[in-house]
Amino acid sequence: MCGIAGFIHYDPERKADQFVIKKMTDEVVYRGPDAEGYYISDNIAFGHRRLSIIDLSSGGDQPMFSEDRSIVLVFNGEIYNYIELREELKKLGHIFKTNSDTEVIIQSYLQWGVDCQNRFNGMWAFTLWDNNKQQLFVSRDRMGEKPVHYCEYDNSFIFGSEIKSILAFGVPRVPDTELIEIYMSLSFIPAPYTFYKKIKKLKAGCYLIVSGSQAKEYTYWDLPEIDEQRMLTDKKEIYKTFENLFQDSLNIRMRSDAPYGAFLSGGLDSSSIVALMSEISPYPVETFTIGFNEKAFDERTLARVVAQKFGTNHREFVVKPDSVEKALFKIIHHYDEPFGDSSAIPTGHVSEFAARNVKMVLTGDGGDEVLSGYTTYQGEKFSMHYQKLPEWIRKGIPAAIKQLSAPFKGTARYKLNRIYNVCNLANLNFEERYLSKTSSIDISVIKGLTQGQQMYPIEDFLSDFMKNCTYKDSFYKLMYLNLKLTLPDDMLVKVDRMSMAYSLETRTPFLDHRLVEYLCQVDKKVKMEGYERKSILKNTIGKKLPPALLNLSKKGFSVPLRHWFKEKELNDLLNMNIFQNSELLKEVIELNKNGTNDYGNFIWSCLVLHKTMTTSGEYNTSINNELNKTL
Repeated sequence: MCGIAGFIHYDPERKADQFVIKKMTDEVVYRGPDAEGYYISDNIAFGHRRLSIIDLSSGGDQPMFSEDRSIVLVFNGEIYNYIELREELKKLGHIFKTNSDTEVIIQSYLQWGVDCQNRFNGMWAFTLWDNNKQQLFVSRDRMGEKPVHYCEYDNSFIFGSEIKSILAFGVPRVPDTELIEIYMSLSFIPAPYTFYKKIKKLKAGCYLIVSGSQAKEYTYWDLPEIDEQRMLTDKKEIYKTFENLFQDSLNIRMRSDAPYGAFLSGGLDSSSIVALMSEISPYPVETFTIGFNEKAFDERTLARVVAQKFGTNHREFVVKPDSVEKALFKIIHHYDEPFGDSSAIPTGHVSEFAARNVKMVLTGDGGDEVLSGYTTYQGEKFSMHYQKLPEWIRKGIPAAIKQLSAPFKGTARYKLNRIYNVCNLANLNFEERYLSKTSSIDISVIKGLTQGQQMYPIEDFLSDFMKNCTYKDSFYKLMYLNLKLTLPDDMLVKVDRMSMAYSLETRTPFLDHRLVEYLCQVDKKVKMEGYERKSILKNTIGKKLPPALLNLSKKGFSVPLRHWFKEKELNDLLNMNIFQNSELLKEVIELNKNGTNDYGNFIWSCLVLHKTMTTSGEYNTSINNELNKTL
């Protein structure tokens, strides 16, 4: 796991500046504190910061070169099947000088060209200079686990693991305010966009070829085409194939020359991973759990049950929630652009805790996406059945429930309101339903806050995004959105930035591309028997787990934001000039403060946006000093 950065001037006579590439690479020193390396030749400069996981010797240092030095590579990530590929390449006549997966990329490129991407099983972001072809090859892994940002500016092509490296080159920090509605609706900025004009994200499963003075993007991988009338339905065969693929995915992700362990939340996904790890590892698995004093946010009890059953070397850490200011410092510094998913805060805590003992962990990330485990899948299945009812019944039920709930208070009214919302949402079309469930506040409020401003409407973005989706059933459409949008642009971004902030590598067995491709073809009736979430996992690996885990309700990784903002004065937020309608924002804050609604996540997103907009391109001394204390 590493940090990469670099540039190529389109003018071959313009010499690369050593000071500039050093500055770009130093911006992400935490991504690779073990070593640094540079390649500077004529108009090209590459920089690398290394976190040593495989081949801890200097043989794995980068940039790495082919034997004749015509190929130069900087690489962030892991190629898990590097041992098998190396043996295959040896038989084809290739000679290796190191035991690193980095050299496997170079030899694979020499053998198969850009098609080498299809041979890799792993997570990666790499940039390869081919001196013979005079072209740059930039690749990002299929699922989007590792980031690549790039920009064409000042007659140059600039790239980096993080936006801050590109800004360090001298690219101006010019906010693209037309994306504010999308950000406020989703809580993140989706690829290929960033919050800054000219700077882009390379999309998952894509690569760039930079030749002459032009950068062109290509797609090398996508989700499989499916025949929704002939999905896989043989449970026995599906369970067997899933177990084999998942077991092999986990086996190759346990390849490491550095100490490793696992995040253990007490949920089904991370517990399944720990169960299998304990069968493979000759030593007790190192497991890490964080907890909160607030019972609603604490998962330590079930994590202990799992740790005891599988004999792990278990560690717990009780988190005292950060102040809002401290949390904001972390998010702004490590994400570089507005990122409103507040679960980044506890992700940072558990990463910091684990990094004290190991250099790599396996996580349960991706389980909800590949196994259709979110509660929203239950909603889609219900909507499918509900919409078969006559229209007068469909519209009459929510009205009757609303009238019925009026005399009730407390838990009874809350439950009736939930039923009302579920039935009401079932009457909407798929896109409207998705936005209603995804946004932390009603879309009309967001539009009210930004009225009179030029915006890229969230509905237009979603419509444009779904043009590439060939799936028809709303259950499979949701699967597409989760795997292609929220997973690479929210969930994996969250984990990458917070784990790398503490020089910790994370690996995700659920996101092996073979597993993803296979499960996309499995019928929803097998994935969700009745309304049971993660039926496949429960009927396979789940049989090894303590029974108490199998019927848990879905619980997010969160912090008590609502309580934070009940006690905090938000005058700075009310005075910001990002939103035209400050009175509406004031009303939202007041509704959260008096307990009428829980708008904690929405207010957090507003604060992150405000802080990002008001932070200059260079952090001032006081901010840097504060970051040094907290990170």
